[in-house]
Amino acid sequence: MYIEKRKYYGKTKYWLSHSFREGGKIHKIRKLLGIDLSLEILENRKKKAEQLILEEINKYKIIKDPLQDKISKEEIGFIKRLQSEAELKIIHLSEEQWKTFSEIFSYNTNAIEGSDLSKKETKEVIEKGVWPVEKSKEDIAEALGVNGAINFIRKTKEDISSDLIKKIHYIVFKNSKSFAGEFRKLGQEVVVRTGQGIIVHEGAPSSRVFTLLNELINWYNKHKLEYPGILLAAVVHNQFENIHPFADGNGRVGRILLNNILLKNNLPPVNIDIKNQREYYETLQAYEKEGNLRPTIELILREYKNLKIIIK
Repeated sequence: MYIEKRKYYGKTKYWLSHSFREGGKIHKIRKLLGIDLSLEILENRKKKAEQLILEEINKYKIIKDPLQDKISKEEIGFIKRLQSEAELKIIHLSEEQWKTFSEIFSYNTNAIEGSDLSKKETKEVIEKGVWPVEKSKEDIAEALGVNGAINFIRKTKEDISSDLIKKIHYIVFKNSKSFAGEFRKLGQEVVVRTGQGIIVHEGAPSSRVFTLLNELINWYNKHKLEYPGILLAAVVHNQFENIHPFADGNGRVGRILLNNILLKNNLPPVNIDIKNQREYYETLQAYEKEGNLRPTIELILREYKNLKIIIK
């Protein structure tokens, strides 16, 4: 990183600049430090700008192999052995069991995003088309949308593609969002905050969405015969959430995509319970900040046990 300075009408403007290569392209990031700065102020602002530039560079990273140097061959072998056991083979659910799963999943995945529908209301919306009084039309539409998306991934033969991801988003949000099925436009950035306003995640720059999704799709296709399904599903889900390709609805699409990858690898679907919301977000943070996939895998395995109790 280096300081740039230029004269403007007798005043000196300072920037901190950094250039880096990604593939065949050179990218340059500049942060304005100020005008006519003393050495002390310049040094202080330089330190802060360095951190901002490092954070921005991290957003530009193209996905390589997220498991490299993070999970050993022994650990991968252990996960494969777990999957070979009967309890982790795909559950041949009856239509009644699929209906129960879809209702449970729809309730929980929407509740994680703030839906006010109760379990009972979600069930009645899906089964009977009953619209509860004084509940958001958007919440009701999205309960039906998630149910429709679960039916869709049961039937589709496709593992992952940009068109598949947009299709899932469209099915879930076609009756609640004007941009259903459309990725973020250039200049449209997303920040995820807690209820207290604390930033927990910033999506990839809008200019990087298509490239990063293509890298993820290529990564999956390259490794789908090498890695066990739980690892593949966890990587796809977590990296998808890091990219955040839509203006809204990324969490629900990501969890449906997680299940699509599980199903296509002959594994049962999984439900992330609203009671485990905080832990779920912590697993995403562990992956985003440290590249640590283990918490996600551990959560999926625990949720499998809970699902077996609910669906008999």
